[in-house]
Amino acid sequence: MQKRRILLIVLAIGILVVWRQLHKDEEAKITHLKGTTMGVVPYSIKYIDLAGRDYQLEIDSLLVDFNESLSTYIPSSEISTFNETNHANYETAYLYPMLRISQEIYQKSHGAFDPTIGPLVNVWGFGPQQKLSLDSSLVDSLIQIVGFDKVKFDQQRASKPANTYLDFSATAKGYGVDIVADFLYAQGIRNYMVEIGGEVVCRGKNEKGTYWKIGIEKPEMNRQAGTLFATTFVKNTALATSGNYRNYYKENGQIISHTISPYTGFPIRHNLLSASIYAPNCALADGYATACMVLGVDRSIQMIEDNKELEGFLIFSAEDGSLATYASKGVQSLIEVLP
Repeated sequence: MQKRRILLIVLAIGILVVWRQLHKDEEAKITHLKGTTMGVVPYSIKYIDLAGRDYQLEIDSLLVDFNESLSTYIPSSEISTFNETNHANYETAYLYPMLRISQEIYQKSHGAFDPTIGPLVNVWGFGPQQKLSLDSSLVDSLIQIVGFDKVKFDQQRASKPANTYLDFSATAKGYGVDIVADFLYAQGIRNYMVEIGGEVVCRGKNEKGTYWKIGIEKPEMNRQAGTLFATTFVKNTALATSGNYRNYYKENGQIISHTISPYTGFPIRHNLLSASIYAPNCALADGYATACMVLGVDRSIQMIEDNKELEGFLIFSAEDGSLATYASKGVQSLIEVLP
């Protein structure tokens, strides 16, 4: 009897091994969708689905709805209407969650992340409006109307002062990633990578049966986009990177960064070049990465270590001009700095 039981177990294992080999290609079948959203922002979505379902149309439709709700570049969007009328009753499913997430990051970053920074972003030439001629008095006047604590909201409605301007561009890509990831999960898909403009959510494993590996760009101005500094495994979490090496301009011999400090009203100037934040969702990761670029190296490290749901990887300029890094304990084993 015992020998027969062992034989049956061995036979069952053998059948399972053969079945898995015969169906290996089917199990690893991956769908790869590409497109653009939010104007010209590229997206790349990979997922494993035994049924081979193609969700391109559904995902594009989701992203269009999302963009038409929260884009300040669209005059009829919900956020544009809120900025104009100062009241919102939530016409879509996107504004309230974005307000709630923004409030969390604003508070935990001590105001370094502030989606009411828009008027200053605009006058410095990084928003939908044309750059203005600047002087310290204009900056001083605009910084008086900055502060997310001026925005009042609950689950039914939101209001703000007439001169307060909201702009969620610092978290838009991350939030868009979350919306697509949630959609895939709702379809029963458990292995996917969703990337919009460099911000990602990864769940499960790829077609090779390993965790998804994501590249982190080398933060050097004038370097060709896509040159990698490091790679990292992303295990069932979100990753967003912010830096000042792509979006900037030069004026009177000075580099003007797109990251405007809510504390001073001026573009930041410090040695932090790139901040990659791991978080439970991509909107949080995106917002905290932006906060890091305001805070600089030391204060960013403190914020990361004080927040248990965050991990971080920072690239900064050392005193000798070389690139130096910081990685929090939870991701040190996941990151490989390339030679």
